[in-house]
Amino acid sequence: MSASPEFIEYAKELFGSSFGALKEGKFFGGFAFKSGSKQFAMIMDNTLYFALTIKRGPNMQRWGWSHSRMRPKKVNVKKYYSAPEDLFADNEKLIVWAKNAIESAYTGIERVA
Repeated sequence: MSASPEFIEYAKELFGSSFGALKEGKFFGGFAFKSGSKQFAMIMDNTLYFALTIKRGPNMQRWGWSHSRMRPKKVNVKKYYSAPEDLFADNEKLIVWAKNAIESAYTGIERVA
């Protein structure tokens, strides 16, 4: 299943104007969000993923994040973590994690939100 136009619009609304002009586009049935030249988030199967290069994998899972699984082969993509459901109820926290993902995309590190 690809990213639905409704979910893409929903994600755009969540990001709002917090980041200035974001670049966006389709890829392999998914949808990408970029800040400058770096992709920091994607939507696959109507799930929002952030690119986070963290060495705290077990902590991320405890906080409700899980690795991306690309279809059809269900490849585990360790750089992308699906946003936990509770993040959608707290837009300020979602923006913090999005900013972390942008910083991570450029520096390879991020802060704990």
